[in-house]
Amino acid sequence: MFKYVFLLMLLFANSAMAGDKLYQYSTIDALLNALYDGQMPMSELKKHGDFGIGTLSGLDGELAVLDGVAYHVSAGGDVVEVGDADTTPFATVSYFDEDFGVELSGVNSIQDLNRIIFDKLPTHNVFFAIRIDGEFNNVKTRAIPKQKAPYEKLAKVVDQQVIKTFSGEGTLIGYFAPSFVKGINVSGFHWHYLNKERTLGGHVLDCSIKTTPLFAKVDELRNFEMSLPNKGEFDSLNLSEDMSKELHKVEKSS
Repeated sequence: MFKYVFLLMLLFANSAMAGDKLYQYSTIDALLNALYDGQMPMSELKKHGDFGIGTLSGLDGELAVLDGVAYHVSAGGDVVEVGDADTTPFATVSYFDEDFGVELSGVNSIQDLNRIIFDKLPTHNVFFAIRIDGEFNNVKTRAIPKQKAPYEKLAKVVDQQVIKTFSGEGTLIGYFAPSFVKGINVSGFHWHYLNKERTLGGHVLDCSIKTTPLFAKVDELRNFEMSLPNKGEFDSLNLSEDMSKELHKVEKSS
């Protein structure tokens, strides 16, 4: 009898941890260093979460995972579902379970949005998944076209990004990461967007929210798991450099 109770407790603990965990494949510095060939199939990535962001093999646009469905945003903003066999070179996912809400008002820029949420977070030393469903005056997005080998570094190819501005109802899919993950993930906020119909989207450069008041749903994540690419190109990368300037250009470039 005790054996079965123990097993049930273990299963419950594992389930609770899975709902409080950020899972990441590869590192942001590896992506900055042009490690664009995906090794992790989408079928495996989705075992770790129903909500998330990343990119597709070849740096082919943006990846957005919402309500358990993975979407590919191509350069130009068009969205299609991702096949289970498609692969990613970098992604973060989690099982979204709202812990608290943050009221949003007066959001006329991405800086406004980040500041309001930052000020309401109970700590800045853990990860948070953030979902915002509402109507937007505008969402300025970008996606980078698929690259061909031999690859150039991300700070160079970001100049090829295609910028689009959308309006109307949609969802922001975002994460806040603490400063100590520099080189591993994007410290601070990182947002992707999908419209309500899941036909348009991209990496968010700026936004203005029309619906007020609006609540951001926030999920606190105190567990972190990372898988690294298999032996090969990843093992020969020089990941000792500080690539903060390159990351700033990639994340903020318009």
